[in-house]
Amino acid sequence: QVHILQSGEGSVQAGGSLRLSCTASPDAISRYRVAWFRQTSTQEREGLAYINGPTGHTLYHNSVQGRVKISQDNAMNTVYFQLDGLKSDDTAIYYCAAKEGRLLYPLLPGEYTYWGQGTQVTVSS
Repeated sequence: QVHILQSGEGSVQAGGSLRLSCTASPDAISRYRVAWFRQTSTQEREGLAYINGPTGHTLYHNSVQGRVKISQDNAMNTVYFQLDGLKSDDTAIYYCAAKEGRLLYPLLPGEYTYWGQGTQVTVSS
């Protein structure tokens, strides 16, 4: 059983940047395909960014393309998520998710097996 643990500051200013981290225990997160999602009370869980741990290949949702970056640091056993140019619409609960093995749709939440605890992110002006 692998545990996914998220960390990062959830209160951010409009125009600023959101930085979240995701680690796996006890396994190396580089074994997994990892994605970041967000969800609000009125919208379904939305995939924003994906990284293939073994290859480093990344994929981003069109809605945040140009503002988002996902990266991994294998020495730190961590995947990082950064979203720039924050707006009030970015307020949501953000989740890290992981799966070992191939994915058909990397930004679809149903593809993932392991989930982090979620981070409430509030963008204030």
